[in-house]
Amino acid sequence: MKIFRGEPLCHYRFDDARLSYIDRLFVKTKSDKGNLNQRMFEEDFGNIFRSANRHGGKLFLVSSNDEELTRRLLSSVETRYGPHSVDKTVYKWVAEIAESLVRFGKAHYSLKDALETDDIHISRFGSGGVAHLFGMHIQWVPRRIESHSHQDDKELPREIRVLDSNKMMCFVMPKAIRRMLSAQNRTLAVIDKHGFRVFDFQPQATHENPNPTIHFDFQIWQGIEERAFYRSTLATGWNGRKYDSSKRSDFFDCYRLVRFRRNQLVLRDDILSQLGSELSRVGKSYNPEFDVEISGTDELSSVAHLDELEARLAREEVSFTEVIDYCFKR
Repeated sequence: MKIFRGEPLCHYRFDDARLSYIDRLFVKTKSDKGNLNQRMFEEDFGNIFRSANRHGGKLFLVSSNDEELTRRLLSSVETRYGPHSVDKTVYKWVAEIAESLVRFGKAHYSLKDALETDDIHISRFGSGGVAHLFGMHIQWVPRRIESHSHQDDKELPREIRVLDSNKMMCFVMPKAIRRMLSAQNRTLAVIDKHGFRVFDFQPQATHENPNPTIHFDFQIWQGIEERAFYRSTLATGWNGRKYDSSKRSDFFDCYRLVRFRRNQLVLRDDILSQLGSELSRVGKSYNPEFDVEISGTDELSSVAHLDELEARLAREEVSFTEVIDYCFKR
């Protein structure tokens, strides 16, 4: 095992099956096998911007006491979408952070100075194995495989990298939303695990009895599963991509849509707040007085307006079309 101060390792490959017990304490692997509902929820909830900027206006306000440093920091962000203007960079960056938070609960980025060009590079690295211990950030890197095109793959030893906190940015899921998702996903995991066990109750056809009588009532099974699903998603408002249930009304769908969209906006606004705080913190390495705040403009949908829509919907003072248009077109 090697322990040293260094930059985070952004991309590496390891074999899940060869992780030791101590590796699994730090490196949490996540399997998608059999988790259909959870994967669909992560895709839907992580999509916090429902549409591109159709109005053509500015989406974000960036207020800073050092405009040049702010420009340098935001222009150096390396997202998977490539370089953009400041407004587009914030848009893509927040969307990328949201996807990571919904799936993993955290998102980490590292800063690297290019001494030759005086540039700053901000790039994402995996949160797996990153921990905060005794006031330090460490990255636990298990034994990994290094691939070579002209020779055999090489296995590298386990590493503990002590990271420079002044050169890394950490984003976390808000506590209220994290508790909400944890409670929901426990039930969704059970539904995903047992959802197809209904077929276990079907009698097997035999040569003597090719058309066996089925005594199991599938409608009761489906009803119980549906009630469990809607109770578990009551707080988040997720509809599970179910649009054809005869048991639901337009009011039910709209009320849930408003609640789901509101939770997304709470996450979006919290990410913007964290983004300003993290940029201010790492920017102090270049300017001790540096401070920046990032917020959304009126071009974006707001929590306050959704609260007003929900109240008007309860009083039957707003049409379903207006609710749907606001939630999907803003």
